Amino acid sequence: MQFDLLTIFPEIFDSYINESILGRAQKDRLVKIKPHDIRKYAKDKHRVTDDRPYGGGAGMVMKVGPIYRAVRDASIYNTKPTKKGLEHAKSQRIVLLSAKGQPFTQEKAKELSKYKQVILISGRYEGVDERVAKYIADEELSIGPYVLTGGELPSMVVVDAVTRLLPGVLGNEESLEEESYSNIENWKSVMEYSNRGYPQYTRPEVFNPSKNIEWRVPEILLSGHQKKIEEWRKSQSLQ
Repeated sequence: MQFDLLTIFPEIFDSYINESILGRAQKDRLVKIKPHDIRKYAKDKHRVTDDRPYGGGAGMVMKVGPIYRAVRDASIYNTKPTKKGLEHAKSQRIVLLSAKGQPFTQEKAKELSKYKQVILISGRYEGVDERVAKYIADEELSIGPYVLTGGELPSMVVVDAVTRLLPGVLGNEESLEEESYSNIENWKSVMEYSNRGYPQYTRPEVFNPSKNIEWRVPEILLSGHQKKIEEWRKSQSLQ
């Protein structure tokens, strides 16, 4: 199984993923863990990966372009963009770590352990351009109802939890059945929480992953009508 960790701080992962169970699993070739620097996929000379949010607001938003190119480069399968989103192999899962994502549970860890490749996108700053969640990622996951500086720690949590489930990683497979949460079916209800935030978008207004395909920013955010923008943001955060 292969994990690809997309981030603007790839060195963050070095210590944790090379020690203990994760380190042994890589040495035994049971799993491959590869960090990728999103900055390398920015096209300007300063390798800028963020910009101001459309519609106003605090902070900066990570751009869709560098993340899109990083995902395509990291993919071990053939991926291609469509008007509805990134098309890829069924044995691959693309995950955006996000404060507004669905709760990451033991059940989800078991689900992810069935894939050949899992690409984990770590967000930073105020958020990630919503086109990443809408067109590129298969799902958004959160490790809890709190805010972190970035998605790197959640990415490591996912890698750790999933790797433990892979055949041969733990010496005693029976220990998996005895661990906490292994048999809780309704854990999702324990993790329910509100106020997931609203979708964020930044430049460019139109992103073209390939010819004749456009991923656009919602028109309301370009209107300059702040009251309507706030109403739209509120409606989106309640979904």
